[in-house]
Amino acid sequence: MSVERRMHLVAFLKTGPTCHHHGMWRHPESDNDFLDPEWYEHVARVLEKGKFDCLFFADTLGIFDLYKGGFDTMLGRGGQMGLLDPMPVLAIMARVTRHIGLGATMSTTYFNPYHIARLLGTLDHLSHGRMAWNVVSSINHLEARNFGQDRLPDRDTRYDRADEVLEACCQLWESWDADALVMDKVRGAFADPSKIRYVNYSGQWIKTRGPLTVPQSPQVRPVIMQAGASDRGREFAARWAEMIFTLQHTKADMQVFYGDIKDRMATLGRAPEECAILPSLDPIIGETESIAREKQAYVNELVDTELALALVSAHLGVDLSKYPADQPIENFELEAGARGSLEVILQGTKAHGLSLGEAARRFATSELAPQVVGTPAAVADQLTDLFESRACDGFILTPTVFPGTWEQFVRSVVPELQRRGVFRTEYRGRTLRENLRD
Repeated sequence: MSVERRMHLVAFLKTGPTCHHHGMWRHPESDNDFLDPEWYEHVARVLEKGKFDCLFFADTLGIFDLYKGGFDTMLGRGGQMGLLDPMPVLAIMARVTRHIGLGATMSTTYFNPYHIARLLGTLDHLSHGRMAWNVVSSINHLEARNFGQDRLPDRDTRYDRADEVLEACCQLWESWDADALVMDKVRGAFADPSKIRYVNYSGQWIKTRGPLTVPQSPQVRPVIMQAGASDRGREFAARWAEMIFTLQHTKADMQVFYGDIKDRMATLGRAPEECAILPSLDPIIGETESIAREKQAYVNELVDTELALALVSAHLGVDLSKYPADQPIENFELEAGARGSLEVILQGTKAHGLSLGEAARRFATSELAPQVVGTPAAVADQLTDLFESRACDGFILTPTVFPGTWEQFVRSVVPELQRRGVFRTEYRGRTLRENLRD
């Protein structure tokens, strides 16, 4: 661990038309060639040029279809969805880069640990030690139906199962010693069986015998990433996470979350530098402050109200098409659980006095992630202040124009951060985990 603390940067991506900003694909400068491998190769090169620690793909195993009882709005108007499986995409990106980490989202509720361990172990080899696993337990019943279930298990059950999946995967990744693969042609010795073992893992939900077919990879296991915000999610993160993706609205919110996670880690005997806490932000950059504000206003106007209502419906579990879009939020009558969820979803929208449609549109501009707006120097100032105030260890950045947000950030903000001495000028580690600890 370096004495000097450095900011970490991670890029949020989707294999589809938008990320957090639901007007992104409509921007005249957005390139929507997300079915073309060169699209992914280009952004990987750009982010590596900017010395980002990692890029990762968020993923949902289905298309939101609660609003108006179908997927017409979400699919027809270009909502947040992953159209492609991120795994082959990450393999493509690994071939055109050498340093940047590569993160995949996989659900512990639906994927078998042997499958997870084999796939991520393979990709860790092929990327020479740059894989991360964004561990999710899933939150949508639509995903359950795509995997032959009527509905999701309850939250505690999902996290209990996730603990077992992680335990099983770790044992599978460690079922080969580092020197088990011999490949001595003269002696005819391919591997040393004494250095490969069964795991015989048996829990309440998970059983796997092992050993894994994949030899021990450069990182042994991928970097573990997690985004749980509930108390049970934070317990899980404190135990397992090496990167945490979080949505907080203000510096004070970030500092409270940061302190809570670091305290939970200490209770478990983990050092604070073993996990980077990374709130999500959307940078919007202009040559002047007024230009940046004009860019913000322009791209935010591209958000479609119907699409925004469909998005909030999916998060709430309530079909908002049954309510007037011009009805004031404070007049809404929902079940207690749904009302509480609505308050959480709308905390970042300054909802007082807004109609349902207006509040939904504000949510759909960033899904609660603050927009950091200004000149390159002003954006760098804001990021540096949050970092040095111990509100975070860095940021997960989300684009509003693709790939223009990344290109502009790398050209203009990264050099500002480097001049301040808070961000690396070169990669110094071999693996993603080494760079996260640098």
